[in-house]
Amino acid sequence: MDGERSAVTQVIVPTRDRSRAELASPRRALTLRVIAVMSVILGVNYIAWRWLDSINWSAWWISIPLVVAETYGLIDISLFAMTMWRSQGRPAPPAPDPGATVDVFITTCNEPLELVMNTAIAAQKIRFPHQTWILDDGERTEMRAAAEEAGIGYVTRSADWKDRPRHAKAGNLNNALECTAGEFILVLDADQIPRPEILHNTLGYFRDEGVAVVQTPQVFSNVPEGDPLGSQAELFYGPIQQGKDGWNAAFYCGSNAVLRREALMQLGVVEYAREVDERIAVALPAAARVVERERARGAGRDESTDRALSETALALEEARAAMGAGVAVASVTFELHRRVSTADRPLSDSVRNSLSQIVIGSPGEAQPIMPLATDSVTEDLATCMRLHGLGWKSVYHHEPLADGLAPDDVGSMLTQRLRWAQGTIQVFLRENPLGRKTLTIPQRLMYFATMWTYLSGFATVVYLAAPIIFLVFGILPVATTALEFFIRFIPFIVMNCLLFFVAAHRLTFWRGQQYSVALFPVWISACATAFTNVVFRRPLGFAVTPKTRQESAGHWRLVRVQLVTMALLVLAMIIGLFNLMFHRADLIATVVNLACATFDLVALSVLIVGVRYQGFTSSRAATRGARSS
Repeated sequence: MDGERSAVTQVIVPTRDRSRAELASPRRALTLRVIAVMSVILGVNYIAWRWLDSINWSAWWISIPLVVAETYGLIDISLFAMTMWRSQGRPAPPAPDPGATVDVFITTCNEPLELVMNTAIAAQKIRFPHQTWILDDGERTEMRAAAEEAGIGYVTRSADWKDRPRHAKAGNLNNALECTAGEFILVLDADQIPRPEILHNTLGYFRDEGVAVVQTPQVFSNVPEGDPLGSQAELFYGPIQQGKDGWNAAFYCGSNAVLRREALMQLGVVEYAREVDERIAVALPAAARVVERERARGAGRDESTDRALSETALALEEARAAMGAGVAVASVTFELHRRVSTADRPLSDSVRNSLSQIVIGSPGEAQPIMPLATDSVTEDLATCMRLHGLGWKSVYHHEPLADGLAPDDVGSMLTQRLRWAQGTIQVFLRENPLGRKTLTIPQRLMYFATMWTYLSGFATVVYLAAPIIFLVFGILPVATTALEFFIRFIPFIVMNCLLFFVAAHRLTFWRGQQYSVALFPVWISACATAFTNVVFRRPLGFAVTPKTRQESAGHWRLVRVQLVTMALLVLAMIIGLFNLMFHRADLIATVVNLACATFDLVALSVLIVGVRYQGFTSSRAATRGARSS
């Protein structure tokens, strides 16, 4: 679902929990801010010089894309620096209201029954009083029987959803909201086994009546040392979310989160009203155009039909005027249909069809109120951004309170990352946060930072191409001397690395850097498919991440673009060394580009590790299941 989890700022390998005091250290916060400011200043100095004095115009076709990619990187690091500006822990929340009512939703579609029941039974044992529900989108008889036997609530789609858009997980949750009544909802994916204290440690934040969402980290119990698939995201579920939290922009990540029903229902009503307004604002002039066409074809038509069309045209015109004057939509549509229905002559099918669009309700939808966003495959990000736009607050609680299962093979991992990226870009194209006046400026930038990271695939292509082009053809995209380049570039890159090291604060982030480079085809594909979905209405679908290991046949094919790129890098390095030894190529430029190519090779090589990964095997797998018993 969110950009930083898997793109440039995805950082991994959880090794220890850090205390809130350590994270909130004033000295560390000051150090981080100083480094952040220095990174941005040095970055602006470097990029300004690159644009003004170092473009190789004789090779503009690679020189300009490279400086554009570097500019992208400066914006990225600036947004990261702003996020880190307020990265600190919260104090422990107050005790929860003992009278609060809670529904625990466990969403499932096709996951194994045993896996779902392990999670549901663990949810039953959460110490705070609550009702546990399995939301089964697979409508499986055996799942219903198992839930009933264990005394667990079972919810599936109502008959209203038959032959209507289902909206994947968002639709599943929206349906369950209609069937339940708890003040708060704990949302868990089917594989996220909650710890007994999860509600005791989070509900206290809701004593602030402005809080709509409390998000906790997502951690995984089936990740071996070295995290070959880059599943853990401790920098995101830590300093990044804490930084966003400082700007009231920490967002809901789809699971391990508690939500306030009142906030969701308010959002559903507001979105319903907005959609009705927009639909009718489009339908009224469209119907008027149809009526005018019918009137223009009036030769040989009887007088009563002409009169009916004229009365309809007048009614439409007055309805548009009433809408513009702020009259309630319900009143406008009721009066319009009353007047049209009194016409003394039947209207044509085309006119009646156009008028049928001017109605209160959600044509084609199972239910009118849809609190969870249904127009993105990452409903969590879109929903939370809309809640923030209504003035609600969010909280990031930095404490692992559920244990999940990460993808166990490279194919499942790629499916997951593609869906996250597609959904985030969908939201970006439909609801660009920079233009949402209901958000504060910091909130706009924090959401934009999440979306911006998924554009990194395009910059990565340029970074990969530049050393290959120089080593093979001797074309240098930077027109400068080595000294001029190094005195500007090295301080900038060193400060960037220092910013990441201090932000990570003893967390390992190299695996995340590898995957941010290695998955560049996934990011590009996500941008392209999300664009065609939003602009051309091509279906995107919702791919559930498999919770069990998939067959490895064909996994090498999934990373063929990266394998070809690695082969080109190796070939370029061989040619570069040959040119250096026998054709007196520029020594410093060759060494720099060989270093860049080596870095790229090492980064891409993580996919070889991923494809060869045979799945998690450890005694910890057994202890995970035992945790629920």
